[in-house]
Amino acid sequence: MHHRGSRHPRVSPAEQTGPRPVEVALLASVFVVSACGLVYELAAGALASYLLGDSVLQFSTIIGTYLFAMGVGSYLSRFFERQLPAHFLRIELMVALVGGALPAILFIANAWLPGSFRLLLYTLVLAVGTLVGLEIPLVMRILKRNVALKDLVSQVLTYDYLGALAVSLAFPLVLVPQLGLIRTGLLFGLMNAAVALWALWLFRHELRQFRAHAFACVATLAALAAGMAAADQMTTWAEDKMYQDRVVFASTSPYQRIVLTYGGGEGRAGYRLFLNGNLQFAQRDEYRYHEALVHPVMAAFSASGGVPKKVAVLGGGDGMAVREILKYPGVESVTLVELDPAMTTLFSTQTTLVQLNGAALQSPKVKVINTDAFGWMERSTETFDVIVVDFPDPTNFSIGKLYTNSFYALLDKHLAASGYAVIQTTSPLVARKSFWTVVSTIESVGLTATPYHAHVPSFGEWGFVVASRRPYRLPTALPEGLRFLTPHSLPPLFDFPLDMARLPTPVNRLSNQLLVTTYEAEWGKVAK
Repeated sequence: MHHRGSRHPRVSPAEQTGPRPVEVALLASVFVVSACGLVYELAAGALASYLLGDSVLQFSTIIGTYLFAMGVGSYLSRFFERQLPAHFLRIELMVALVGGALPAILFIANAWLPGSFRLLLYTLVLAVGTLVGLEIPLVMRILKRNVALKDLVSQVLTYDYLGALAVSLAFPLVLVPQLGLIRTGLLFGLMNAAVALWALWLFRHELRQFRAHAFACVATLAALAAGMAAADQMTTWAEDKMYQDRVVFASTSPYQRIVLTYGGGEGRAGYRLFLNGNLQFAQRDEYRYHEALVHPVMAAFSASGGVPKKVAVLGGGDGMAVREILKYPGVESVTLVELDPAMTTLFSTQTTLVQLNGAALQSPKVKVINTDAFGWMERSTETFDVIVVDFPDPTNFSIGKLYTNSFYALLDKHLAASGYAVIQTTSPLVARKSFWTVVSTIESVGLTATPYHAHVPSFGEWGFVVASRRPYRLPTALPEGLRFLTPHSLPPLFDFPLDMARLPTPVNRLSNQLLVTTYEAEWGKVAK
């Protein structure tokens, strides 16, 4: 006879202590699912910012669309009542295929059907977001069989956020630099498919159509693995189409997509450099751009009776501007501040590119600093006789900060009393308001702004601005061996015809960065 007090009380599955194998497996799946979902979101945002410009706008709209789609998916999960493991497995396979292939699809679409890129981008983001929004509610309902509600919510959200943290760090630091966007997407597609395969084994006794599900898992894994194997060919195929000329070098750094193309034959562009799809120089006429950028200030400093001994170049990691600066024997040091080490490494080691820049980056006079120019200007106390500012155009806010009054105030601090700075400043013909906005912004910090322009066939009419504390005076002599500029051809560069004449423009501030919006609007009209 047993006493009532000696009986062991019954424990419900939800009250059992210690994790069960199914619970552990599903929580691990939550970690993977969260990581994969964030990768697809980041990949879409990165591709959009590469190809459409304005990274803040692109990431903002894509994140908003993705979160909205996840909300839709969460709402739709209420209609899945039976066979939850089977539904979870199918959704995982669909996420694996659509999300994993998203970067490849968008990359190829931009090359072959550029007009459809934006529509396809948001369609895929909506589809992936909806599917990802279905995943977590289904996992929670499956886990509810064995886990108490208070533990269920805390555990699922903990693993969800941990997965997001892991990917947010790995995506820019490891995944994109090492694998590229296409392989990164396919890798995480494989991880989603692996979760489906794991679910197939975990719930093998509950699935009514086990063989069909097994075949779908194997087929999905095979398709994604084939994509991984063909990733390089897909990238080359798409970029050859996108850039027309043959791609001879392509690399993705943590900062940008670097593509070098070659078009041979008489009258062709030769080597051309693209950063995030935007042309930076063409071999056939880059000398026009770099001579116009460098010599009006270097020769003017020399003409005033001094010798520009200390020179800084901000941006210009290709070494072309440094090449022109080194044509002045009196130069003792050149400090090149370039954010992306991949650029300076490429242009100091690749034989053909070293020939193009005259081995400028290998000169003992040149010191290369790979860091953000804005931060370097804040930290450094050096002053320079000449500063050459050769940043890409302000297509997004991370570059746009380098065109603000805050940056030009720092530029003023690093300029010697008799020194000159020169800033490349987009096209005064195509982006007239943008060009004069830069002029107004330079003047707002107390510097004298002297604008000029030059015709570079690959870019069209291009603009520059001299910034100084003293009035600018044209030089009467230039170094020997130039291919474009002469003392007689300089004065017309400082004359602006009516269609490029000055407009009243506001100051571009760090707090508003209106130049980015203005620039996109003006160049967008040309694209249309």
